[in-house]
Amino acid sequence: MIPSAIINKISNELKKHHLTIATAESCTGGLLAHIMTNVSGSSEYFDRGVVSYSNQSKIELLGVPKDLLQKHGAVSKEVAAAMATAIRQNAQVDYGLATTGIAGPTGGTKDKPVGLVYIALSTREKTVVKQFLFSGDRLINKESTCTAALELILEMLSQKKS
Repeated sequence: MIPSAIINKISNELKKHHLTIATAESCTGGLLAHIMTNVSGSSEYFDRGVVSYSNQSKIELLGVPKDLLQKHGAVSKEVAAAMATAIRQNAQVDYGLATTGIAGPTGGTKDKPVGLVYIALSTREKTVVKQFLFSGDRLINKESTCTAALELILEMLSQKKS
């Protein structure tokens, strides 16, 4: 379960600073957009969410280069960064947030185990990518990814204030 205090704080900060956000989700399958729009008034800051689950959708909807996917795989810091940057630019918002990973229970490998997730947050100034390795079941891993993504937004918003 995602703590409502986190999303309420994000909502207040985004509204207060007149900032906008869009999401590009793979492993979270739209859960992040769902959580972010559960707050009344979210239309003031939430522009759109794209679920780009397949590699083809990452190419078609976000413009992630095919060679980047072939070289690094969909679950990589490079693809997470490309997704976040693309959604920010396409939506013309202040923040682009992306998730990609292996929720499980299948799909993991030795190099990329179940629970491996990359979360990227793109602004006009920089793109930050964080790697996580969660150890829950599929739903827990998706929720953990969303919590970590929300914490990354809060971290970036707190830096903006200082």
